[in-house]
Amino acid sequence: MVDRLFSDERLARLYDRLCAGREDFGFYLPLVLSAESVLDVGCGTGELLRRARGAGHTGRLCGLDPAEAMLGRAARHRTDIEWVLGDLAAVGWDREFDLVVMTGHAFQVLVTDDDVRTALAAMRSALTEGGRLVFETRNPSAREWERWTPEHVVEAADDTGAVVRLRSEAETPVEGGLVSFTQTFTSPAWDGPRVSRSTLRFLDAPALEDLLTDAGLAITEQYGDWSGGPLTESSPEIITVAARACAPGRSGASARAVRRRGRV
Repeated sequence: MVDRLFSDERLARLYDRLCAGREDFGFYLPLVLSAESVLDVGCGTGELLRRARGAGHTGRLCGLDPAEAMLGRAARHRTDIEWVLGDLAAVGWDREFDLVVMTGHAFQVLVTDDDVRTALAAMRSALTEGGRLVFETRNPSAREWERWTPEHVVEAADDTGAVVRLRSEAETPVEGGLVSFTQTFTSPAWDGPRVSRSTLRFLDAPALEDLLTDAGLAITEQYGDWSGGPLTESSPEIITVAARACAPGRSGASARAVRRRGRV
């Protein structure tokens, strides 16, 4: 099921405004502009691909998302980009994209090993020889969920100018790297609050590496923040660049020997 944050048309219209000033676009946009064909998995409203096209990208841009409300926003903004409604389990691209990205911590909605394996297999299949997969996941050591508390409020104006307030609250205790939380949206212009509940998985770097290696993807670079800083125990992010490499299921001894920037 798609979380209400993404399936509710009114909330989908607010998404880009509530996420204004995202740091990750400064990292991802140059990568997209340097690739001839790009797949954005979990593209949401398609802002990254829309920026790339606006900046002069003339190749193939394709956005995939399971939320009709979000993808509808993307399609209304640009018709010169492919927008595909669905998820990775339902598509069968074969060596079509030089770059596959998964931004906005979308990787963390894959809450089981089987979910991750299915997604990685599909993304590896979509990559051309030498193609790259780039994505990020929050570093569990930084325990960001501890800051998802009601006093941290984000505000944005909707299409009518009415102020909408968003507050998040994580549930405790946190077990098995899974964090469930609620996001509550309120506005004086609405007849009541809208509540979205989500669960995310916080994978550490060694577990992530094992899953990538088993999927036939080799880590080539890792960073701990959007400025390209090294990945350390206290880094907020685990930003990973991986290349299509060995066949799935191969022993990862040689892949693990690849030198990675700033790895813990």
